[in-house]
Amino acid sequence: MITKTQDLVAFCQRLKGTPFVTVDTEFMRESTYYPLLCLVQVAGPDEAVAIDALAPDIDLSSLFDLMNAPETLKVFHAARQDLEIFYHLMGKVPAPLFDSQVAAMVCGFGDQVGYENLIAKLTKERVDKSSRFTDWSNRPLTDRQIVYAISDVTHLREAYRKLVATLKKNGRETWLDAEMLILSSPTTYKGDPELAYKRIKARNPKPRVQAILREVAAWREREAQHRNVPRNRILRDDAILEICHHAPKSPADLSKTRGLGDRMANGPAGAEIIKAVQRGLAIPDGDLPKPEKRPDLPNGIGPVSDLLKVFLKMVCEETDVAQKLIANANDIDQIAAFGAKANVPAMTGWRYDMFGEAAVKLRAGDLGLAIKNKKVVLLDNTGNDQA
Repeated sequence: MITKTQDLVAFCQRLKGTPFVTVDTEFMRESTYYPLLCLVQVAGPDEAVAIDALAPDIDLSSLFDLMNAPETLKVFHAARQDLEIFYHLMGKVPAPLFDSQVAAMVCGFGDQVGYENLIAKLTKERVDKSSRFTDWSNRPLTDRQIVYAISDVTHLREAYRKLVATLKKNGRETWLDAEMLILSSPTTYKGDPELAYKRIKARNPKPRVQAILREVAAWREREAQHRNVPRNRILRDDAILEICHHAPKSPADLSKTRGLGDRMANGPAGAEIIKAVQRGLAIPDGDLPKPEKRPDLPNGIGPVSDLLKVFLKMVCEETDVAQKLIANANDIDQIAAFGAKANVPAMTGWRYDMFGEAAVKLRAGDLGLAIKNKKVVLLDNTGNDQA
């Protein structure tokens, strides 16, 4: 357990130039907008530590330098939340990256396999999850909690090596590139207040209602960020939707919102909410938010989509690739409706080679599916098996 800056500097110096490190974090988020980083676990090839991010005498600068070192690959499992923490602390996303959960999807371990299951399958080790609900902000941590935390990065070392070996064997090293680009992009973690309204599920809102929703949700997001509290501590989603539909113009109108109360309606927050409503009402008709329109799907494509889903499942079982990585249900509908013109990932790159090209031919009737020996097989138009 590292609690002092000089020990952290020495540890990071020992890892300088190492080809990869495995990384995990423990954090709390129940009462804050931004995650409260409590612990960082890092393992190099030969040693592993837990870094107490809450220690009074700790400067994480040397750790951040390691996270930015271009010669050292940073290996995470299900990295998004960990990377969000580092982005907000460092102003950068650690790079270069490897996400073992994404790699596992390419190597036949299914959609979004959990860490415990992946480790069991790859290393035959059992991960002790008895401390998973620990309050990591409490100090001191017990030896058992520290051992539990560090095990998340020590097991990951061997899992990483085996995943890389499988990717090389299958010639799939580059298949993770698009997903790593998304994880590496700062826009993934910025939390733009102007886009916060898209998180709130509103059923077919009129453009004016959506404009008010955008303004009120942006105010709440900025307020939650400024105060570092969860969004619903500021204003609940259902209250926002009610405000947007009734467009209150005064504190008296606003106080009628269920769950809001006179005190908030007549206070500074109420005044800001009314201003946000007014901004939404003042937007010219031509500048109102436009709902994202998907191409209208023709009637009768349901059976075609179902056939393509069967084919996708067949391909993924034969190639050991997770279905989610190739196409989702909406993508399949787009291919069923528009064929090669569908604007979906399965129409480009390795996904097209593996699935998209044959899916278009199947849709056109140039290929078919049949059951042989209790298995689904792909047939050409002469009835020959294409396996």
